[in-house]
Amino acid sequence: MNRFKACIILAAGLSFLFSIYLWFGGDPAVGKQQGMFVGLWVPSILSLGTLLKDGILLKE
Repeated sequence: MNRFKACIILAAGLSFLFSIYLWFGGDPAVGKQQGMFVGLWVPSILSLGTLLKDGILLKE
């Protein structure tokens, strides 16, 4: 696994863990909403990584 792919997977994994932390351990009033918001970052990070890896965003 190359370094770029490992960084993308690490970022998505950290986002997932942070969303779980917010869901269960965050502020009781808004923790679940914050956890869901941060949980939506995971597919966004993975999609951005795919677009960058394939060079779609960097083409002129």
